Amino acid sequence: MLNEAVDLLNCKGDKTYIDATAGGGGHSLEIAGRISPTGRLIMLDTDPDAIKAANTRLEPCKEIITSIKSNYSAIPEILKSLNITGIDGGILFDLGVSYHQLTSGEKGFSFTNEAPLDMRIDPENPINAREIINTYTEDELYKIFKELGEERFSGRIARRVVEARKIKEIITTTELADIVKKSVPYRKNRRIHPATRVFQGLRIAVNNELETLEKTLNEVVPLLGKNARIVVISFHSLEDRLVKNIFKRSESLEVLTKKPVVPSYEETKTNPSARSAKLRAAEKK
Repeated sequence: MLNEAVDLLNCKGDKTYIDATAGGGGHSLEIAGRISPTGRLIMLDTDPDAIKAANTRLEPCKEIITSIKSNYSAIPEILKSLNITGIDGGILFDLGVSYHQLTSGEKGFSFTNEAPLDMRIDPENPINAREIINTYTEDELYKIFKELGEERFSGRIARRVVEARKIKEIITTTELADIVKKSVPYRKNRRIHPATRVFQGLRIAVNNELETLEKTLNEVVPLLGKNARIVVISFHSLEDRLVKNIFKRSESLEVLTKKPVVPSYEETKTNPSARSAKLRAAEKK
């Protein structure tokens, strides 16, 4: 939803914008193309490879770009270090895993190709998926799969994981995906791979995504200037609910999307990973 997101950001020429999750730089490139040479775009990402890719992609716009390897939770400190007192333009969050990260085999986000069980967006994160899968108790795994992955067969999968790791440490994405696949009932017309929700829950747990998002949104909203906008694209019902509630509770925001904007049929046809995306936007009163 590149155009929908940047349209709602309502870019104005000389203002400052933040792409809090730069990924490969797709949204940043569109934002940079809509602001003037006196505007400013700050790109953040915890993944050094993503920042490198985004910088390469936005080389023609480098005069207005500030790119920083950082989690978006550090936005207040980053703005202070740049002598910026507030966000007068807007900020965009595109949550989840970028195409760049999905296609980087060593990250272990995808179960379609064999890769180490990692799932760290920030390589400096001390916790990875391999440690969680091989050391957490059955109850702890159940909670991750059930609450963060919203997986119906969480109990059965957690039990099978614990049984499997007694025989051999689970170290690759395909090993885990095979265990999950064997743990759930076969369905002929299944729309998504049976390991999808388990991998989603693991990724959220590894990167502490929900807690970080909630803390960041609560700190960022007060930093928005009058008429500045905040746009969030989420891919998980828990994320979407969190964003919805924070926007709704804030007395300083006017919600621009009474219902979330969802991808068009054409986009989901060409990009199936977008099917669960929901976009919400608000403006500072």
